[in-house]
Amino acid sequence: MPLSGVRVLDLSRLAPGPYATRLLAEMGADVLKVEPPNGGDYMRWIPPLTGEPPQGATFHELNAGKRSVVLDLKNPDHVQICEELAMEADILVDGFRPGVLAKLGLDPAYLMQKNSGLIYCAITGFGLTGPDANRPGHDINYVARAGVLATNGSADIPHVLGVQVADFGGAMVAVAGISAALYQREKTQKGSVVDVSLTESAMAFNAINQGAVHGGHEHRRGHELLDGSRPCYRVYQCKEGFLAVGAIEPKFWGPFLQIIGHPELLDCGFDTGKPGLEAIEKIQKTLLTKTRDEWMELLGSVDCCVEPVLDLSEVDQDPQHIARGLLTDINTTRSPIRIHEPMDSGFHPKPISKSPGLGKDQKKSLADWGISPDMISRIDG
Repeated sequence: MPLSGVRVLDLSRLAPGPYATRLLAEMGADVLKVEPPNGGDYMRWIPPLTGEPPQGATFHELNAGKRSVVLDLKNPDHVQICEELAMEADILVDGFRPGVLAKLGLDPAYLMQKNSGLIYCAITGFGLTGPDANRPGHDINYVARAGVLATNGSADIPHVLGVQVADFGGAMVAVAGISAALYQREKTQKGSVVDVSLTESAMAFNAINQGAVHGGHEHRRGHELLDGSRPCYRVYQCKEGFLAVGAIEPKFWGPFLQIIGHPELLDCGFDTGKPGLEAIEKIQKTLLTKTRDEWMELLGSVDCCVEPVLDLSEVDQDPQHIARGLLTDINTTRSPIRIHEPMDSGFHPKPISKSPGLGKDQKKSLADWGISPDMISRIDG
């Protein structure tokens, strides 16, 4: 596997860091997740709970393929072990606010000085520098500061996004940065700092809107080309379910209109104002005459950029996702990163282990990473 032999010391909790290290684990890295005593990562106890003993289903999703050790980073002996683990690591992922690790006796600059090849990845809300570097926040705060929240919703008010764009976008940025740092280390034999701002990661999803604004366009939520205001690019309701229509090009818009019986609307795909609303109303009225699946029977074999809006409960049963091995053997969603041999049309992933129990097999994990029996006995005695 691409990252076989790479060791990752994961000092993160909740979502962004754990998802980043989950992706690294699925590519073959040995990920050692350091958790605090008295319950571990908070995600372990966020409902819904599953399994025996019960733990958070989301924790299971984010932490498959890892090992867990319990260290109290306010205890000098535990800090010493964490420092020794950092000496054995290729990558350290820090999910704390800037400066917290230093206060705990694990200053990243010191660790990188002792382990010159260490790649230190800091995942923070606003980055390691700037006036707001230590400001707390959650996904809704980061997408607000990134300008992403302002693009979502009706003309009257922004709507909270249903997915955590900053958190999981930040995880992807972290994996990309770590990958580049690993490649650079092959040439220089030196580690580097990967500085991931969740706010800046969210901005990446707004590149089209930002580009337009930089070109002089005045953005108006609810009136933009790709925010559902145009007849050719929006969600329509059916008798049961919904369709996502993305027929921007005439070669897709025309066949869609032919099948639903409105070829007269061929020139109306980008209409706004009253003409656009009238076109939307006509299409909507027609689509309400059949269910989502009935329409897909008619539209599915035609190139018209129309797809069913799947409920989350339907995603795992989608034939395309099944063919791509989306669901793992341990009931988690597989990484979107697919790496296989040239010209190999198939993808043959290796199994990934379940998320670890809190501190499960701790002695073995620490020993595997080179911690002496004496040190292990001092914290595990």
